[in-house]
Amino acid sequence: MEKLSDRLDRPIVLVGLMGAGKSTVGRRLAKRLNLPFVDSDSAIEDAAGFSAAEVFERFGERDFRDGERRLVARLVDGSVGIIATGGGAFVDPTTRQLLNERAITVWLDAPVEVLSERTARRDTRPLLRTADPKATLETLAEQRRSSYAEAHIHVRSGRGGHNEVVERIIAAVAEHLDR
Repeated sequence: MEKLSDRLDRPIVLVGLMGAGKSTVGRRLAKRLNLPFVDSDSAIEDAAGFSAAEVFERFGERDFRDGERRLVARLVDGSVGIIATGGGAFVDPTTRQLLNERAITVWLDAPVEVLSERTARRDTRPLLRTADPKATLETLAEQRRSSYAEAHIHVRSGRGGHNEVVERIIAAVAEHLDR
């Protein structure tokens, strides 16, 4: 795996809906490749002094996305590593263009049923504080699909193990670099 990490000249950025496994898979991918890992929501929390959800609720989605865009720009200007973004980051056209220019983007795509199960475990997602969170996820999946499809690599995840997803990402990134 050092060989793959030695070949990288830019970060690998995981994008996709909330609950797709970006943070969990990202940590495992970073460990597997012996690279640093950054979760953009955690970085927002460090910068703001409160959770990404609190930033979102206090300042609104527009201001949150603006701050997220600036933070992501700083993250991809750093060293090679693995970055997990918030679910809406890649939907922003400016952020998406920046990430596709300066990183290898990987869309982690999971079925809405799996996303719903995973996100129901914690009440930390402002967009899902609705009467029907699963319906909200279905709507978000439909609205965001075309944006996520612009990622360099598309990897499906689901109920299988996260390590399987890590191995699929490694294979897909190696293939991407060979092009």
